[in-house]
Amino acid sequence: MGAGWSSEEERQPLLGPGLGPAAPGGAWRGRGEAAAAAAAAAAPGPGRVYGRRWLVLLLFSLLGFAQGLVWNTWGPIQNSARQAYGFSSWDIALLVLWGPIGFLPCFAFMWLLDKRGLRITVLLTSFLMVLGTGLRCIPISDLMLKRRLIHGGQLLNGLAGPTVMNAAPFLSTTWFSADERATATAIASMLSYLGGACAFLVGPLVVPAPNGTSPLLASETSRTHIKDLIETVLYAEFGVVCLLFSATLAYFPPRPPLPPSVAAASQRLSYRRSFCRLLSNMRFLMIALAYAIPLGVFAGWSGVLDLILTPVHVSQVDAGWIGFWSIVGGCVVGIGMARFADFIRGMLKLILLLLFSGATLSSTWFTLTCLNSITHLPLTTVTLYASCILLGVFLNSSIPIFFELFVETVYPVPEGITCGVVTFLSNMFMGVLLFFLTFYHTELSWFNWCLPGSCLLSLLLILCFRESYDRLYLDVVVSV
Repeated sequence: MGAGWSSEEERQPLLGPGLGPAAPGGAWRGRGEAAAAAAAAAAPGPGRVYGRRWLVLLLFSLLGFAQGLVWNTWGPIQNSARQAYGFSSWDIALLVLWGPIGFLPCFAFMWLLDKRGLRITVLLTSFLMVLGTGLRCIPISDLMLKRRLIHGGQLLNGLAGPTVMNAAPFLSTTWFSADERATATAIASMLSYLGGACAFLVGPLVVPAPNGTSPLLASETSRTHIKDLIETVLYAEFGVVCLLFSATLAYFPPRPPLPPSVAAASQRLSYRRSFCRLLSNMRFLMIALAYAIPLGVFAGWSGVLDLILTPVHVSQVDAGWIGFWSIVGGCVVGIGMARFADFIRGMLKLILLLLFSGATLSSTWFTLTCLNSITHLPLTTVTLYASCILLGVFLNSSIPIFFELFVETVYPVPEGITCGVVTFLSNMFMGVLLFFLTFYHTELSWFNWCLPGSCLLSLLLILCFRESYDRLYLDVVVSV
């Protein structure tokens, strides 16, 4: 690694007068050593953490939870939505697609986060969510106009995605010490996925299935009854988002009075230099693709899980439970893995290798099970639950580990910019996949095969990746 990584000009803001370039070394040495020396001369001393950091983390996490819940409103109840509003398969795919489309202005939100801080960015994000959920609740009898309002509301909610997905490492670095950062990143990033998981639970339990997927309810339900229950869900989501916006407006400080660590207090690269550093760093591009491809494929697959499981005669309620437990399991294991990474530092690559080995095997199991007419593997509720839940556990739990590894690899690039680039790539792959789904939605075995293929590719990229821990080295050396 060493000083050949970057030019002397790029290192100049981090180096004090008379300090030379870093000596070459292993994963714990290199640019981080030069940054540590600079910070040792300039840092005011050990950082301080504040109890209010947990309140800030809670508000941000709940906002991410609500954004994920609103984004995944329609996938778990797509059969009911077809009957109530006349949605087509193309409409259902587009409703999920508004999430990745909302990431197109991702770089504007990254700039806002870098220049104006957390408070302004989070307030704008929550306000967009209020507008989006409110737009879906406007009472109109014209179904064509109602569908357009629902699409518009999903787009506005999608525009909130860049902040809730990208800002978790920025928040953890700003408010938390080095031995709590991975845990805080995991909580802040996982709650958005947990919100999407709760949509699998709330939607099918509140909204009954129409004819064809639940015969017991077929004689009791009607289009009007289903529509009223869907609108109940929409009003409830609108109320939750308004409550979170009010809480954020009342209290969400941009930063603590004193930084919690040396890394939080050190100077970062500019917006332009950050992009140049990221795009010229082959190690970062390698690990970014290892994250973006499988996580983008899995996010798109999860959003239309009901559509995928309908051909194998899985009911809307069962599909909801499968999606719920797969994401919940990933969130719980992800937070546990992050806490483990806080205690045992320098093990991020090994953790990712183990997780993606499991993801490759479980996704292959699920895909072959769905092709039971060819493979003759048993297609039962138990096998579908087991394969989907294991897949969700392995992939979702890798997200906070990836985020921490991204920031460590390209430090001193700001956290928001780093994670913004990788989540933009992930949503780009998700958007491309869902775009093809709008045209090829009659036979979905190709969609299932994308899962093991992307996981295997990611496993190979992680295996070839050479890790480094520049930010961690800075905190450990200077604090000592």
